[in-house]
Amino acid sequence: MDKVLIAPAPLAGLEAKFVDVLRAAGFALVYPKRRAQLTEDELLEQLTGIKAAVAGSEPYTRRVLSAHPQLRAVARAGVGFDAVDLAAATERGVAVTITPGTNQDAVAEHTFALILACAKSIVPQHQGTCALKWPRQATIPLRGRTLGIAGLGRIGKSVAIRGAAFGMKLIAYEPFPDHAFAQAHGITFVSFDQLLTDSDFLTLHMPASKEARHLVNKAAFAKMKPTAYIINTARGALISEADLVDALEQKKIAGAGIDVFEEEPPRDCALFRMANVVVTPHAAGVDLQSRDDMALSAAEAIVSLSKGEWPAEKVVNPEVKATFRW
Repeated sequence: MDKVLIAPAPLAGLEAKFVDVLRAAGFALVYPKRRAQLTEDELLEQLTGIKAAVAGSEPYTRRVLSAHPQLRAVARAGVGFDAVDLAAATERGVAVTITPGTNQDAVAEHTFALILACAKSIVPQHQGTCALKWPRQATIPLRGRTLGIAGLGRIGKSVAIRGAAFGMKLIAYEPFPDHAFAQAHGITFVSFDQLLTDSDFLTLHMPASKEARHLVNKAAFAKMKPTAYIINTARGALISEADLVDALEQKKIAGAGIDVFEEEPPRDCALFRMANVVVTPHAAGVDLQSRDDMALSAAEAIVSLSKGEWPAEKVVNPEVKATFRW
């Protein structure tokens, strides 16, 4: 009986549809010994005898993939796949899949939770109220403010729809623009530099490609308004954390809402000690509905591959198709 590793901690112990789909296809389910994001060494150990993995953000490095030639599929429960060495997977004939269309609304909702937490000073007011200080103050409105969206894909579009509902002016930077969507929702496409200079709230929704690493850096922060906030629910590598800390300390920007980090989980981070920052633990894409939808989609991809079917809309390294063997 082939074994499937269910790596994401939020899926541990669930009796959900993805479990039924995998078991019905004859798979045995294996869960990590520890309910947390696996380290590289832990993943090396956990993959022993495993044919496919429902993957979270654990690192499928060249070292890990080389050690487990029996692994045939890495099915990400999500749309990002930067934790997988795609070149190494492709060389070894390992199919890597994602779950498009399953979590964009969850990320968009979380993005606005961070925007609102920043604009309305939710954390400081909560702490002050609990300390019996009653810290009433005027807060920042969203209506009339400019929401700058870096990346107008599925998630960026979901964010834009919510921004319009708050009465925000919408601008976006997108290398492959959907002009029909933009026209329908009152979005103006701008250059990345203009996005930086014009945004009151700048939210990132781009993949963490090599070209996009530290896209937001010291030079970028210098172009932003000192009253602006930056929100990152995409990937930590998009922002230079050192430059972000410097920009916040020097009041180059007003604050930040951060869900993703350059190192995950962080061992320590200066952002954790800053009053004008709200942080969450890479949780934006996982609410109860998206969790179940992502897990089911990943499970279905594994079952399809095991039957010799090819879920083309999910596979991110299609060049393995010609030689793929289960």
